[in-house]
Amino acid sequence: GRRYGLQLTFFRFALAPSATPDPASSAWRSDQLYMAHLALTDAAGGRFQAWERFARPVLGLAGAEAAPFRVWLEDWVLAGGADGLFPLRLQAAADGQAATLLLRPRKPPVAHGDAGTSRKGPEPGNASRYYAFTRLEASGELRLDGRTLAVDGSAWLDREWGTSALGAGVAGWDWFALQLDDGRDLMLYRLRRADGSSDPYSAGSLVAADGTPTPLAADAFSIEVLQQRDSRLGTRYPSRWRLRVPRAGLDLQVSPLLDEQELALSVRYWEGAVVASGSVGGRGYAELTGYAGASGPGRR
Repeated sequence: GRRYGLQLTFFRFALAPSATPDPASSAWRSDQLYMAHLALTDAAGGRFQAWERFARPVLGLAGAEAAPFRVWLEDWVLAGGADGLFPLRLQAAADGQAATLLLRPRKPPVAHGDAGTSRKGPEPGNASRYYAFTRLEASGELRLDGRTLAVDGSAWLDREWGTSALGAGVAGWDWFALQLDDGRDLMLYRLRRADGSSDPYSAGSLVAADGTPTPLAADAFSIEVLQQRDSRLGTRYPSRWRLRVPRAGLDLQVSPLLDEQELALSVRYWEGAVVASGSVGGRGYAELTGYAGASGPGRR
């Protein structure tokens, strides 16, 4: 009967090549860097914890493999079975807290945007490739403060990659991933300009109960901030929203499971569990970047 939230995100960054590469290359040399974030939300305990790791993809420290699927940074791992992608096994631990989950899809993957190309601005390259498994069955164990808890619930897997920055004048984004009680799933992101207005390249997807996706352009939805609050580090974030998709009959009030879910890591941003009410109930996650002075680490 307790509510928990889990975030495990892997980021991969390209590094600038050396102007004078050493012919006798070191085993530590790499043109990439991996970063990973792990966060746990304990609603009843009123506690949010977050951790960060970095590694080069050398000497087995980090990397990604396609078949069989596996992405890892040290012992933080998301991996498929030997016979295919699913079930996925998620495993991560830090400071005595740990999660081990099996993830199985309840819907097919969704290609966001234009057949998987998500435009983020008007310039060439202001785009990413973006897909998601919007509803996964999750089961396994959490280890919290010496206690091992059997858990089950629902998960969402995003994958996004690209090479370009956001369009000029975009300060960050407000992103929502909601699993609604009527079986639909909703992904929306508002690209937020420096003056607080919404960029016209904001977008989203509505996924029907049978898995059929409908792309949403910026004029098909609205995100209204109803309340704001300061984090413990003094950053003012939105803390309650009204999300509307009129043609889908959706008018939602969205609130954090806990107000304090800011990841105070090398890049500060807010990402945490949220609940929805209104025309239909639901649960999900929100990510808010650019409020602490940087546009964030990038979607997955």
